Amino acid sequence: MSRVIIQYVLPLLLPTLIFVGWLVLTRKPDETRAETMARLQGGPWYWLVVAGFTLMAAGLIYLGVSLDDPPESVYVPPSVEDGRIIPGHMK
Repeated sequence: MSRVIIQYVLPLLLPTLIFVGWLVLTRKPDETRAETMARLQGGPWYWLVVAGFTLMAAGLIYLGVSLDDPPESVYVPPSVEDGRIIPGHMK
């Protein structure tokens, strides 16, 4: 589950989280909640979505390119041999 969050959800939400964090940090001390919400509604939402999808696509491309094993490889699950744990690997 954490892999799904890190690979798909976090890259999609990261630009939006940075934008909202920036709004919070640059808020003026005398600014009302309505003014903050107006700044939030006037945000660059289209570009935040585009940036999120771009980050997600870049992460998936990197993951696909960085795998060294050929597609016809077979996964060998972890096993115990002579009292030692042999981690899972591709053959």
